[in-house]
Amino acid sequence: MDFRLTDDQVRLRDAARAFARAELPDIAKACEENAEPPSTELIKQYADMGFLGVNIPAEYGGLGLGNLEALLIVEEFAKISSAVAFPIFESCVGPVKAIEHFGSEDLKKRVVPAVCKGETVVAIAMSEPDAGSALTDLKTKAVAAGDKVILNGMKRWCSGGGHADGYLVYCRMSDDAGARGIGAVYVEKDAPGVTFGPQESLMGFRGVPSSDIFFDDAEVSAENVVVPAGGFKKLMEAFDLERCGNATMALGQASGALEDVLAYVQERRQFGKPIVDFQAVQLRLAEMQMRVEAARLLIHRVACNSQIGLPSILDSSVAKCYANEIAREVTGSAVQMMGAYGYSKEFGMERRMRDAWGWGIAGGAIDIQKVNIASAMVGRRFDQRK
Repeated sequence: MDFRLTDDQVRLRDAARAFARAELPDIAKACEENAEPPSTELIKQYADMGFLGVNIPAEYGGLGLGNLEALLIVEEFAKISSAVAFPIFESCVGPVKAIEHFGSEDLKKRVVPAVCKGETVVAIAMSEPDAGSALTDLKTKAVAAGDKVILNGMKRWCSGGGHADGYLVYCRMSDDAGARGIGAVYVEKDAPGVTFGPQESLMGFRGVPSSDIFFDDAEVSAENVVVPAGGFKKLMEAFDLERCGNATMALGQASGALEDVLAYVQERRQFGKPIVDFQAVQLRLAEMQMRVEAARLLIHRVACNSQIGLPSILDSSVAKCYANEIAREVTGSAVQMMGAYGYSKEFGMERRMRDAWGWGIAGGAIDIQKVNIASAMVGRRFDQRK
């Protein structure tokens, strides 16, 4: 068992780090201040530099590398901000991977290369007002009508809502109860019958669009069915990889905070010396380092174990749950150590803390991950309805 990155992985990570640090801080600040996502020009620049679709096969326009390589890049961009990292997250571990794994060849060729070129952004639409953690209670329905599929219903808390070009919509595709009736359809933004609510104003995630989506006899081609009814298990297997991406986005908030506060405590002087010379600061730094490294190792374990397929629910839930929890703790410690500077919007540390809380809610809340972990440990699902 070798925990070292290969020379190629180090070069890839360092290239991502150099680009992110040189080009993105001002853009991240503008995304935060204006609550607007990165421009299409920047996303195309990501594509030109090979940062999109890192783990997508070359035949569909990606680099054909592994999940670990993709997550290395996600972390370096997430250290700058969630907003500037989100397009890479969506291109490597988001719904595009479900399309790549389960979609028809026609759909793959139509959507996946466009994502890798930075021409198309794809988001996932799962949650509904009464179906968040209880996802199998979703009501959005898709009915086959000849060579078309007609959708009716709504989605809530869709990251990318109103901005993305296409949506992987989890929906009820048969009258079977629970998970048995659920599948997924790819829906273009401009499909007839698709409308969007106003942009959400959230505690964090500024620059990551979010809105309700409404389907009123929305019409798409039958070729857009990614997974038919009964394929809920497949969809959640693909979502296990998105959990790893979520964990890495959380890790980026923590590791970025640690790097920033490490520099700060060596420069900031009180009582005639740098505050890093105080033992209380040293202990806090060590605790932060321990948690960041443990989260990173859990995530990398999942990525390495999933090289031949999709990750397990146990490994991905452990990594997500732990990274979500330590991101909140580490960013909170960084704010405290920086004092008023940490609490000021001018310096950005408080933004890391707000974003860190969001990643522990998005993609399956922390407590739900713990239920997943216990279920995997005992080998059966727990019925929350009884």
